[in-house]
Amino acid sequence: MTDPLAATVYLLCFATSAACGALLVRSYLRNRTPLLLWTAACFVLLAVTNFLVVVDLVFLPDDVDLRLVRYATGLTAIATLLYGFIWEVD
Repeated sequence: MTDPLAATVYLLCFATSAACGALLVRSYLRNRTPLLLWTAACFVLLAVTNFLVVVDLVFLPDDVDLRLVRYATGLTAIATLLYGFIWEVD
């Protein structure tokens, strides 16, 4: 378990990325722009990554390490956004 200030920062990062993801999904559902889809998917995956950070560093004991899963989720998020920028350009 980390100190309370670090846990608060981790939770705020998760809340921020989840809120951005939700707003982007809502905007995509209204406008149906392909770039919004890829950006929303990226931020949803970044929210999952931040949630895994909270679970890994705050709630799980020190002998359990989710670092590889967190890195894979973050890489998938960035790859999704990169795909959207490269292939969905008009």
